[in-house]
Amino acid sequence: MNAVVLAVVVMLVLSVARVHVVLSLLIGALVGGLVGGLGLNNTILIFERGLAGGAKIAMSYAMLGAFAVAISYSGLPLLMANFLVKKIDVGAASTSTHIKWVLLAILVVVSISSQNIVPIHIAFIPLLIPPLLIAMTRLHLDRRAVACVMTFGLVATYMFLPYGFGDIFLKQILLGNIEKSGLNVVGINVMTAMTIPAIGMAVGLFIALFITYKKPRKYLDINASLEQSAPVAVTPWRITVALLAIILSFAAQLYTKSMMMGALLGFALFMASGVIRLRDADNVFTQGVKMMAMIGFIMIAAQGFAEVIKETNHIGPLVEASSQLFAGSKGLAALVMLLVGLLVTLGIGSSFSTVPILAAIYVPLCISMGFSPLATVALIGTAGALGDAGSPASDSTLGPTAGLNADGQHDHMRDTVIPTFLHFNLPLLVAGWIAAMIL
Repeated sequence: MNAVVLAVVVMLVLSVARVHVVLSLLIGALVGGLVGGLGLNNTILIFERGLAGGAKIAMSYAMLGAFAVAISYSGLPLLMANFLVKKIDVGAASTSTHIKWVLLAILVVVSISSQNIVPIHIAFIPLLIPPLLIAMTRLHLDRRAVACVMTFGLVATYMFLPYGFGDIFLKQILLGNIEKSGLNVVGINVMTAMTIPAIGMAVGLFIALFITYKKPRKYLDINASLEQSAPVAVTPWRITVALLAIILSFAAQLYTKSMMMGALLGFALFMASGVIRLRDADNVFTQGVKMMAMIGFIMIAAQGFAEVIKETNHIGPLVEASSQLFAGSKGLAALVMLLVGLLVTLGIGSSFSTVPILAAIYVPLCISMGFSPLATVALIGTAGALGDAGSPASDSTLGPTAGLNADGQHDHMRDTVIPTFLHFNLPLLVAGWIAAMIL
């Protein structure tokens, strides 16, 4: 059996069976390495070498966590949560329904903004979501719907809008690697190429909100507010500093292309302004690191898993074996390439890491099969994004779980991974195939 297929299947089966994601990644990597002929010792060495590639990601997440905790010192997340709870407690059923949809709309906007307008990525989730769990509980809001909302905002945004993280994914990684692989992409509008796949994700979100998870779901009424969100004086000065810190962080990320530097400067402004006193700075930073530590650790393990998958050199044979099924059919070729992309991304957990691998293999295939440059961009972009929503090791699923499970009532696999897999990957498969065939 192909080592990539077996490694991913083992990792997914173990994760669904409630084995911790880190252990699932490690065991899956060992199985893949052994089947791929790397040997036990060499597989371990390759896995360890890959861990180093996740250090930058983990450090960036730690800084983003510290910045998020610093923002919480303004008291605004808890203030908003208390406002919603009071409205729910005194309002009629119709009012509660209205609040539910307003809350979901706010989360969509915030999730989208976190990718481009204020590119703090998933750091907003453990800041904003835990204080809102009380309101969600009293609204009987199905948290699986909330997970789908946030994952949609995290993935669809960078997959369609070429700003912030979207600029990195669409222009630098997607178009850059396609051009490097031998296809001229000058003059191609990447938004045009990715419009149909983005519509597919929107359809999946609509199904999740209005069909699958529309019914109320009961949870225990547990106070899950973050410790750092304890009542503080909400003053104009604190609000002003928080807004300036967000603007400074945004500008720094655009200029330096570094999430870590943006978060560092934003955190520094909170200290310099006195919103965070020097004697409290160490405690605030530690809370932020704790908040994001598990996500960072899983992302590090995912880098080791990805390194082993690459070193088996079984991705190419997987595509070649699949290509034998094409039989000269563009439709079948597009479907197989999307399915292989889904499988690879589920294992690696990051579309940003998957596209460079797929582009080198898919561009020659797309050229030989007669796909247009626009269709090739849509096909490879969708194949890379497939699996990001629905992978146990993706930050697009780990982030929502980190916030929604603050009171211990949201399972990562059953309440985040499986719902996002079903509602986004399946529509993306269909939409990506349609885009490849008509562009």
